[in-house]
Amino acid sequence: MDAKVDGAGAGQTARIRDYRASDAPELARLFYETVRSVNRADYSEEQVRAWAPRPPDPAELHARAAGRRTLVAEEGGEVVGFAELEEDGHLDTLYLRKDVVGRGIGRKLYEAVEREARGWGLGRIYTEASITARPFFERRGFRVVRERSVMVRGASMTNFAMEKDLPPG
Repeated sequence: MDAKVDGAGAGQTARIRDYRASDAPELARLFYETVRSVNRADYSEEQVRAWAPRPPDPAELHARAAGRRTLVAEEGGEVVGFAELEEDGHLDTLYLRKDVVGRGIGRKLYEAVEREARGWGLGRIYTEASITARPFFERRGFRVVRERSVMVRGASMTNFAMEKDLPPG
C-alpha cells in the first residue's frame, strides 16, 4: 500500500504506507500529543490525562499494531498519522498529528482503510469515535449507533459507537 496525497499543504506530498516496526516510537508520541492537544477542545483536563497519562510503550504499541492492518500517513519523511483496522472491520484507531488536521490527510488515510476492508470482503466498518472525531466519521458516511459513556482510568468519557455499511461493488 502506498497512496499519495497531493496538495497536502505547503507543496508537500503525503503518502499512505504500511506500518513498520520502526514506526512504533513515533506512533506512541503522536497518539499522546494528539490526545493532549486536539482532543482537549472536547474533553476536560482530567479526561485527557486519563486517556493519555503518558505515551504508550512503543513495544506494546508495536505488538498491537503488528497484529492488525496498520497504515501510516507520512509527509516529508515524518509520520503524521496512523490507523489500525482489525480483521472484523473494527477501526480501532485513527490519529493525526495536530498540525495536519484539516488538510485532507485523514480523509486519505481513512480511504485507504476502507479499500483494505473492501478488499477483505467486509460488509461494514465500525468504530468508537471520540466527540472530536464524530464529525469526521459522519462526513465519511458513518452513522451513530449509540452514544456511550466509558470509564477510563477513573474518568467518565463520552464516545460514539459508529458504523458504516460497505455494500458490495
